[in-house]
Amino acid sequence: MRKFFHIGFSALVLGLFFTSCNDDDDYQTIENIDKIKIDSVKIINDTMDVFGVQSIKTYSAYPSHCEGFYGYDYVHNDNFARTVTAYKYITNGPCTQSAYTAASQINFSPQHVGTYTFKFWNGGNNWIAKTIVVE
Repeated sequence: MRKFFHIGFSALVLGLFFTSCNDDDDYQTIENIDKIKIDSVKIINDTMDVFGVQSIKTYSAYPSHCEGFYGYDYVHNDNFARTVTAYKYITNGPCTQSAYTAASQINFSPQHVGTYTFKFWNGGNNWIAKTIVVE
Protein backbone atom coordinates (compact mmCIF):
# COMPACT_ATOMS: atom_id res chain seq x y z
CA MET A 1 0.00 0.00 0.00
CA ARG A 2 2.80 2.34 0.89
CA LYS A 3 4.51 1.63 -2.44
CA PHE A 4 1.32 2.58 -4.35
CA PHE A 5 1.10 5.83 -2.37
CA HIS A 6 4.68 6.77 -3.34
CA ILE A 7 4.08 5.93 -7.00
CA GLY A 8 0.82 7.91 -7.05
CA PHE A 9 2.38 10.87 -5.27
CA SER A 10 5.38 10.86 -7.63
CA ALA A 11 3.08 10.77 -10.65
CA LEU A 12 1.10 13.72 -9.25
CA VAL A 13 4.25 15.79 -8.66
CA LEU A 14 5.59 15.02 -12.15
CA GLY A 15 2.21 15.88 -13.68
CA LEU A 16 2.18 19.27 -11.90
CA PHE A 17 5.76 19.92 -12.96
CA PHE A 18 5.08 19.29 -16.63
CA THR A 19 1.85 21.26 -16.51
CA SER A 20 3.57 24.30 -14.98
CA CYS A 21 6.28 24.20 -17.65
CA ASN A 22 3.77 24.54 -20.46
CA ASP A 23 5.18 26.83 -23.15
CA ASP A 24 1.73 27.87 -24.39
CA ASP A 25 1.81 31.39 -22.90
CA ASP A 26 -0.81 33.94 -23.87
CA TYR A 27 1.41 36.87 -24.89
CA GLN A 28 2.99 38.21 -28.04
CA THR A 29 6.67 38.82 -28.62
CA ILE A 30 7.85 42.34 -29.36
CA GLU A 31 9.55 42.17 -32.74
CA ASN A 32 10.57 45.79 -33.22
CA ILE A 33 10.65 49.25 -31.63
CA ASP A 34 10.22 52.33 -33.82
CA LYS A 35 9.44 56.04 -33.54
CA ILE A 36 5.82 57.09 -33.76
CA LYS A 37 4.84 60.67 -34.39
CA ILE A 38 2.99 62.58 -31.71
CA ASP A 39 -0.14 63.94 -33.35
CA SER A 40 -1.26 66.25 -30.55
CA VAL A 41 -0.31 67.36 -27.05
CA LYS A 42 -2.57 68.39 -24.16
CA ILE A 43 -1.17 70.55 -21.37
CA ILE A 44 -3.85 71.51 -18.84
CA ASN A 45 -1.99 74.43 -17.23
CA ASP A 46 0.54 76.52 -19.12
CA THR A 47 1.58 78.08 -15.78
CA MET A 48 2.54 76.10 -12.68
CA ASP A 49 4.51 76.26 -9.44
CA VAL A 50 8.07 75.08 -9.03
CA PHE A 51 8.20 71.51 -7.61
CA GLY A 52 4.58 70.98 -8.67
CA VAL A 53 3.60 68.00 -10.82
CA GLN A 54 1.63 68.17 -14.05
CA SER A 55 0.70 65.42 -16.49
CA ILE A 56 1.36 66.19 -20.14
CA LYS A 57 -0.67 63.95 -22.45
CA THR A 58 0.41 63.02 -25.95
CA TYR A 59 -1.74 61.34 -28.58
CA SER A 60 -0.53 59.08 -31.38
CA ALA A 61 -2.33 57.09 -34.09
CA TYR A 62 -1.44 53.41 -34.47
CA PRO A 63 -2.27 51.55 -37.71
CA SER A 64 -3.20 48.26 -35.98
CA HIS A 65 -3.54 46.62 -32.57
CA CYS A 66 -0.19 44.87 -33.16
CA GLU A 67 1.38 48.20 -32.22
CA GLY A 68 1.23 50.23 -29.03
CA PHE A 69 3.05 52.77 -26.89
CA TYR A 70 6.52 51.65 -25.75
CA GLY A 71 8.09 54.73 -24.14
CA TYR A 72 9.52 58.20 -24.53
CA ASP A 73 12.94 59.57 -25.31
CA TYR A 74 12.86 62.64 -23.02
CA VAL A 75 15.95 64.80 -23.53
CA HIS A 76 17.01 67.82 -21.44
CA ASN A 77 18.66 70.03 -24.07
CA ASP A 78 19.45 72.68 -21.45
CA ASN A 79 17.86 73.86 -18.20
CA PHE A 80 14.62 74.94 -19.89
CA ALA A 81 14.39 73.06 -23.22
CA ARG A 82 13.07 69.52 -23.67
CA THR A 83 12.62 67.34 -26.74
CA VAL A 84 10.23 64.40 -26.55
CA THR A 85 10.07 61.50 -29.01
CA ALA A 86 7.56 58.67 -28.63
CA TYR A 87 8.31 55.04 -29.48
CA LYS A 88 5.96 52.20 -30.35
CA TYR A 89 6.35 48.46 -30.10
CA ILE A 90 5.41 46.08 -32.90
CA THR A 91 4.40 42.50 -32.03
CA ASN A 92 4.36 39.34 -34.08
CA GLY A 93 0.98 38.03 -32.95
CA PRO A 94 -2.44 37.97 -34.53
CA CYS A 95 -4.26 41.26 -34.10
CA THR A 96 -7.01 43.43 -35.44
CA GLN A 97 -5.92 45.63 -38.28
CA SER A 98 -8.13 48.55 -37.25
CA ALA A 99 -6.37 51.85 -36.62
CA TYR A 100 -6.72 53.52 -33.23
CA THR A 101 -5.48 56.55 -31.30
CA ALA A 102 -3.97 56.19 -27.84
CA ALA A 103 -2.93 58.66 -25.16
CA SER A 104 0.27 58.45 -23.12
CA GLN A 105 1.62 60.84 -20.52
CA ILE A 106 4.71 62.41 -19.04
CA ASN A 107 4.69 63.76 -15.50
CA PHE A 108 6.56 67.06 -15.45
CA SER A 109 7.96 68.34 -12.14
CA PRO A 110 10.10 71.47 -12.65
CA GLN A 111 12.94 72.15 -10.24
CA HIS A 112 13.60 75.77 -11.25
CA VAL A 113 11.58 78.91 -11.95
CA GLY A 114 11.57 79.84 -15.65
CA THR A 115 9.95 79.26 -19.03
CA TYR A 116 10.22 75.66 -20.24
CA THR A 117 9.93 74.86 -23.94
CA PHE A 118 8.88 71.38 -25.01
CA LYS A 119 9.25 70.08 -28.56
CA PHE A 120 7.32 66.91 -29.39
CA TRP A 121 8.37 64.93 -32.48
CA ASN A 122 5.64 65.06 -35.16
CA GLY A 123 7.44 63.19 -37.97
CA GLY A 124 10.35 64.15 -40.21
CA ASN A 125 11.75 67.49 -39.10
CA ASN A 126 8.41 68.64 -37.66
CA TRP A 127 7.91 69.39 -33.99
CA ILE A 128 4.96 70.52 -31.87
CA ALA A 129 6.20 73.27 -29.55
CA LYS A 130 4.59 73.93 -26.14
CA THR A 131 5.60 76.32 -23.37
CA ILE A 132 5.07 76.09 -19.61
CA VAL A 133 5.87 79.03 -17.35
CA VAL A 134 7.04 77.97 -13.87
CA GLU A 135 6.70 80.51 -11.07
